[in-house]
Amino acid sequence: MTKTVAVDVADGVAWVRFNRPDKRNCMNPALNREMMELLAALEFRADVGVLVLGGEGAAWSAGMDLKEFFRETEALGLGAMRQADQECFGWWRRLRWYQKPTIAMVNGWCFGGGYGPLFGCDLAFAAEEAQFGLSEINWGILPGGGAAKVATELMSFRRAMYHALMGERIDGRTAAEWGLVNEAVPLEQLKTRVAGVAARLLEKNPVTLKATKDAIRRVGEMTYDNAEDYLVRAQEAANSFDDQGRREGIRQFIDEKSYKPGLGTYARRPAYAD
Repeated sequence: MTKTVAVDVADGVAWVRFNRPDKRNCMNPALNREMMELLAALEFRADVGVLVLGGEGAAWSAGMDLKEFFRETEALGLGAMRQADQECFGWWRRLRWYQKPTIAMVNGWCFGGGYGPLFGCDLAFAAEEAQFGLSEINWGILPGGGAAKVATELMSFRRAMYHALMGERIDGRTAAEWGLVNEAVPLEQLKTRVAGVAARLLEKNPVTLKATKDAIRRVGEMTYDNAEDYLVRAQEAANSFDDQGRREGIRQFIDEKSYKPGLGTYARRPAYAD
């Protein structure tokens, strides 16, 4: 645990939490630096197979700290502003391309800048009671820091435009309907649901998980032909790195008939179980 970030590792899962509950977990320069350090420390740990990003208290993240990130940083000039931007964008970018599967567990408020790490996570689950919003329009700025891009990536054009122009809050159920998260469940069921998803991910081949994560993020901006070629090369690269996993899955299916690919995952022993 650091001053602004908390973490526990158990059964292959790193449970990371924003830890500024008195500030609704809004992101200040210290939190951004500590998140980058923590992500680096966890990324290649053998006992971590999945990373879950949650929030302490009643919020996930209310966005950027208006006092520290904006007013105090802007007072130091353009260089300080650019550095602060690079620090937050840096760990959001690292999260998008992280070695391990990542899950956003949105327990409460998720506003503005919080959309950066929300999109950075591969999967996202929210409490039905959670509140989402692009409130920037209400205090005179546009939804920057990638927030406008996140809205257009995850929602339809009309919903993204309404969401950004109106500055209204939506709850977790609506966030799921609009595509901001995969699913919304009652708050008391949220951690159990996320733990179940994490456990299923831990059963799968980590090399394949990383290749699939990257593929889904890359191919969206490609033509079909370019995506087809990229995926062929990505599969070849994955096979050259860990062909044993693929061969073992095929062996269990064809020779042992011990599992069916469409109904489960082939048996493997993850490193964190040792």
